[in-house]
Amino acid sequence: MKLTALAKSICSRPFLPRITGPLQFRLLQHDFVPRDPKSKPIKYKYPAFYNPYGPRAPPSDKVVQLAERIASLTPEERRQISLTLFKRFSLPKLQPISTESLDLGPQGGAPAGSAKVEEKKEKTTFDVKLEKFEAAAKLKIVKEVKTFFGLGMKEAKELVEKAPVVLKQGLTKEEASNIIEKIKAAGGVAIME
Repeated sequence: MKLTALAKSICSRPFLPRITGPLQFRLLQHDFVPRDPKSKPIKYKYPAFYNPYGPRAPPSDKVVQLAERIASLTPEERRQISLTLFKRFSLPKLQPISTESLDLGPQGGAPAGSAKVEEKKEKTTFDVKLEKFEAAAKLKIVKEVKTFFGLGMKEAKELVEKAPVVLKQGLTKEEASNIIEKIKAAGGVAIME
């Protein structure tokens, strides 16, 4: 047992560095050519983008003429060509991509003003804002605010004294108009935003 361990250690360790050690140096390999120390490093021209298939040949005259003829067609004729090619090559019909969850901003290059008009038309929640009130009607308005919003007398008074102030947010149109009518009847001016 000791004899085999001794034989393995002698055979494996001392001979490997003698065999592989010198071959690891580049100078001692058979294909090594020393570089001229005065020469400049080689500069490679890299392409602007990587093309795994290599450079392409220019299109033939037949293809160029076909492209010019297609470009001269009307948009309706181009649509017909695309449908015909899809049928001819048995390509699957393209499915429209759903953009429901994406925010794409104003569509079709519409000006920003028209987008705001659309938002006003679609608005479903409104805010009631107390603009001003008559000094004599302050107590009536405080009572109305207290009853509508379930506030205490002190909180309602502080809220009314901060006018112009938003009284309530996220109301339906009917609720907001009802509150505005009550405030007007009490002697205040309220608006719906």
